[in-house]
Amino acid sequence: MKVRVTITPKQGILDPQGVTVERALPALGFQGVTDVRIGKHIELRYDPPGGVSAEQARTDVDDMCRRLLANPIIEDYTFELDEG
Repeated sequence: MKVRVTITPKQGILDPQGVTVERALPALGFQGVTDVRIGKHIELRYDPPGGVSAEQARTDVDDMCRRLLANPIIEDYTFELDEG
């Protein structure tokens, strides 16, 4: 199955890239842009030997995010599973 993970800094955590983009956009003529957050997008295939149920896949991907893909202290994450 295909997995898409989106990781962003938690609210209240300094996001220097987001601040830079937010400040630069008006200079390019884009007014009214606020709250820019820059994050990561990760796509992977997860097809363990023997297969797994959708519920187990969600548990496994959540564990991958908490243990390696994201830093849960300063980042939030969401993920989608495409079982097709």
